[in-house]
Amino acid sequence: MIMMTMHFCKDENGKPQVPFKTVYVTGLIRDENGDKMSKSKGNVLDPIDMIDGIDLESLVEKRTGNMMQPQLAKKIEKNTRKTFEDGIEPYGTDALRFTLAAMASTGRDINWDMKRLEGYRNFCNKLWNASRYVLMNTEDQDCGFGEGDIEYSLADKWIESQFELAAKEFNAHLDNYRLDMAANTIYEFIWNQFCDWYLELTKPVLWKGNEAQQRGTRRTLITVLEKTLRLAHPVLPYITETIWQSVKPLVDGVEGDTIMLQALPQFEEANFNQEALDDIEWVKAFITSIRNLRAEYDIAPSKGLDVMLKVADEKDAARLEANKAVLASLAKLEDIKVLAEGEETPACATALVGKSELMIPMAGLIDKDAELDRLAKEIAKTQGEIKRIEGKLGNEGFVAKAPEAVVAKEREKLEGYKETLVKLEEQKQTIAAL
Repeated sequence: MIMMTMHFCKDENGKPQVPFKTVYVTGLIRDENGDKMSKSKGNVLDPIDMIDGIDLESLVEKRTGNMMQPQLAKKIEKNTRKTFEDGIEPYGTDALRFTLAAMASTGRDINWDMKRLEGYRNFCNKLWNASRYVLMNTEDQDCGFGEGDIEYSLADKWIESQFELAAKEFNAHLDNYRLDMAANTIYEFIWNQFCDWYLELTKPVLWKGNEAQQRGTRRTLITVLEKTLRLAHPVLPYITETIWQSVKPLVDGVEGDTIMLQALPQFEEANFNQEALDDIEWVKAFITSIRNLRAEYDIAPSKGLDVMLKVADEKDAARLEANKAVLASLAKLEDIKVLAEGEETPACATALVGKSELMIPMAGLIDKDAELDRLAKEIAKTQGEIKRIEGKLGNEGFVAKAPEAVVAKEREKLEGYKETLVKLEEQKQTIAAL
């Protein structure tokens, strides 16, 4: 290939030009057991079969036909039927491309994993569904590109800042040929920041905000989605092109026939707001703490709660006041009260949010006797596990003969059970005090 390009690539004087200045060498793609894929082993996976799907009988025929060692055909058929009971379902080109990028660690062979492919197919679906939500709330709507007033929410400023960080990391990883880290940056931003948090944070504004606030959120939704599609295009070319064609008419100043000819987003300092990042992290911690306490005490997610906050500084008090509507909506709260210094409180479930203490009064929320009975069973079960592992680690024969990693794992499990026991005892005391 190099000789061919040197023959055809010549300057005006007929001198051969260097065909490649940079060569990226990938690792070998092996099967799930780490073995090299080969026809004789019958462990070859055709990329087209993962893209379009293939039924079991066709897959068996493909793997056992025209073999150099036909005596292995029965063994290969048996393994194929066991591994792919229903054949291979279609995953699509983008899911396969993204999987290869995400697993392409520098200098390492790739042990193929169908579960990873399935997970990244789900990621493509997540992006598709998120885009439908954005389009549903922006098509035929005022997205703030006209003369109307615009008011951006804290969440709008936060997602812009998160996008700038993602763009900065993505470009840095591409510059260093770390395709795996670039893919993971895209995954983290789209799944965890844009879909899991930002889209939820937009709902209170879109449902109950004034016109200026709704314009600001619609504008942020559509512009951040458009930039995200351009950022993700190198690793998700087909789905981003399809979605971008629907997004393009809604964004002022975006023109062109294809996303392929658009600029790759770069970090823009003007759109970055560190204070917004810090404030939303506090909001996320507040909401997550409420959800965790609901799970710990088996309180229904739909049950409205009264919460109290013992604030540690004025900044937390200001964050609470500025985001009461969002907190009440996403955490399903009926009332949020800031405690005065020294004010007495009833028996509460508590959690730390930043430097402040979050409290949920437990009276009337749960069946006291049933919860104490449940906790007693959990405590007994945990104590049994602790006793079992302590017995194993107290056995000199086990400690001497077992691999060091196994012994370390058992000690780690023991510490985990001890921490769980402490939490369960604390919960029991809280419930008993009601």
